[in-house]
Amino acid sequence: MVRYAIVGAGQRGAGYAAWAGRHADRAQVVAVAEPRASRRERLAGEHGAPHVFASWQELAAAPRLADAAIVSTQDADHVEPAIALARKGYHLLVEKPLAPTPEECTRLVDAVTEAGVLFAVCHVLRYRPYTRLVKQLVDDGRIGDVVSVRHLEPVGHWHYAHSYVRGNWRRTDLASFMLLAKSGHDIDWLRHIVGKPVERVSSFGSLRHFTPDQAPAGAAARCLDCAVESTCPYSATRLYLGMVRAGRTGWPVSVLTDDVSEASVTRALREGPYGRCVYGSDNDVVDHQVVAMEFAGGTTATFTMTAFTPHLDRQTQIFGTRGFLDGDGTRVRLHDFLTGTTEVLTASSTGLDTESGHSGGDAGLMDAFTTAVATGDSGPILSGPAESLESHLTVFAAERARLSGTVERVSL
Repeated sequence: MVRYAIVGAGQRGAGYAAWAGRHADRAQVVAVAEPRASRRERLAGEHGAPHVFASWQELAAAPRLADAAIVSTQDADHVEPAIALARKGYHLLVEKPLAPTPEECTRLVDAVTEAGVLFAVCHVLRYRPYTRLVKQLVDDGRIGDVVSVRHLEPVGHWHYAHSYVRGNWRRTDLASFMLLAKSGHDIDWLRHIVGKPVERVSSFGSLRHFTPDQAPAGAAARCLDCAVESTCPYSATRLYLGMVRAGRTGWPVSVLTDDVSEASVTRALREGPYGRCVYGSDNDVVDHQVVAMEFAGGTTATFTMTAFTPHLDRQTQIFGTRGFLDGDGTRVRLHDFLTGTTEVLTASSTGLDTESGHSGGDAGLMDAFTTAVATGDSGPILSGPAESLESHLTVFAAERARLSGTVERVSL
């Protein structure tokens, strides 16, 4: 039985705790550290956690209470609790990104390595059944040597508006830049699939649409007061109240208020950030970006993140010397150049924890990390401290390239 302490009882922390609750024969939440009383008490109550703290500092000051800690605070608040808890002997599962600067990421990884505890970053895409399928096909040489990759992250228009215009990740100074906050998953995924480190990167992108000069005539500061709200694809009224009226009380509407009722959500739209016009918010992160990468050995890849899509799964084409792989997050079309045949394969969902997010990635991560802690074997963890730091440094290099118009080298 692996005992967990949850540091940060927001959506991510609660989601990982829920996995433990569904696998009570393997894991147990015994401690919760969270400054918001309602979130803290609710999560502790749901799991019967006997140890409840108003801050991570209180948890770190107490005797070690659990085998492992899940650090799921906001992006800028990972480093100090992670280091303190590692030094107390907690094995660590830390939400991505590790930190908003390369220096802080390096400090965290160095501290964890020195402490000698098991460590994993929540790069959950590595743990999806779909990823396992793609990785196996590539590693088995089914398309020969990988020459290049084209990868798309279609964030989705309403998802982008929710999280990156109105939400917690809308500003670099409040959280981190877009590529790190959202697409660090994808850069890490490409590193995992190609199986080699990135050596050089370039990047282009900007905040093109969600700015005051793009506002339609007649737009108001809040959707509830807006004369053109009914014709706006980014209407907060349509998104959030529409969910409530349809009986959907989970994410994203649950982010607005603990009381997911029509009256409470309407109040949040009137008073909080999620009711603001997308053209009049204080956001500054990019809404589209392209990254070009060169891996060791000469393999190249392009990655595109865009807000301007439906909310779809990632899409990937991998070009090899023997064949071509085209994947959509569930199925893979594999074309063999020698035989001229195309095979369609579907990622197995057998035994998949369907209640977890990221199409099984969250469950796969928790399963792997829990196994590692229970056995003392880091093997199930798909990226250790050094490789996790490497993928973060690639993201930082790409953002430097975007801002400076240069080609940047990636180095540890």
